[in-house]
Amino acid sequence: MTAQRITQILLPADVSFLRCPSCAGSLEPRGPEQLACAGCGGSYPVRLGIPRFIADESYAANFGYQWRLHSRTQLDRHSGLSISRDRFHRQTGWKLEELRGKRVLEVGCGAGRFTDIVLGAGAEVWAIDLSLAIEANLENHPETQSLRLIQADLHRLPFAKDSFDFVFCFGVLQHTADPCRAFGSLVPFLKPGMGRIAVDIYPRSLRFLLHPKYLLRPLTRRMSKEKLYDLIRRRARSLLALSDFLHGIPLLGKHLARLVPIANYRSVFALPDTMLLDWAVLDTFDWLSPRYDRPATLAQLRSWLHEARLTDVEALDQVVYVGRGRRA
Repeated sequence: MTAQRITQILLPADVSFLRCPSCAGSLEPRGPEQLACAGCGGSYPVRLGIPRFIADESYAANFGYQWRLHSRTQLDRHSGLSISRDRFHRQTGWKLEELRGKRVLEVGCGAGRFTDIVLGAGAEVWAIDLSLAIEANLENHPETQSLRLIQADLHRLPFAKDSFDFVFCFGVLQHTADPCRAFGSLVPFLKPGMGRIAVDIYPRSLRFLLHPKYLLRPLTRRMSKEKLYDLIRRRARSLLALSDFLHGIPLLGKHLARLVPIANYRSVFALPDTMLLDWAVLDTFDWLSPRYDRPATLAQLRSWLHEARLTDVEALDQVVYVGRGRRA
């Protein structure tokens, strides 16, 4: 956070929309820094105007760490490109005009790269994250009236069911202990008959499972996040140079480059060198630091969609696997 204190303003209407994640009871404020449940008597702190429905970051502390260091890296308004916007359109299949005036739940918002896109469409956005990345999102949207930020666990969402027109969850499911259960926990919060959902997950395929991160993670996930980040930051330039060199070898180059443990987007995005390095450090840390990395097959993702009794189901291979549907 910056030296300036940034605080979300929590309105009475916001509190009335929230529910106790333990008993689904209504909540009421006890001063400016606490919410109390009228049903079970549970209490939840409010810091920086953000209701906190968890005791700690649990397995997501590495994500809070990375997004607070890279709070602006993947924002389109920082890069001047449309990387996040394009990914949002491609994976959701939603038109921006469909979102205007609608209530949207973003699960695992990080620093707000997609929050930006949905807010720009004129939606009412409720964004949650398990980690302290929620504070990086607040820093990026300090005076946004149509955004509400909540620190919460996706398995215990603090909302009334049947409440959202749209729900999306990108870059999250594979980093939970049980991606199928995580997906299933989101569906009840869609409005029946109209609520639409879009999720993605890493693909469980031979090509993906040969990624060098799976060889390194048994070691790197045991390192402290600070030590791992520093190691990646110090080695990133030389690894990018090696990756670029290998990529230039005819025929086999792109396959050899994949063996270098660095996220190199030079051939994918038109980023200047300083931003390319920033993305490389961020995403390589994202590869190597999570406690969980549980990819799924396209057939598994499709089965989750059908088991949730969604209609208009689509399971797509878009480098990552994308699942979409509408609540019946």
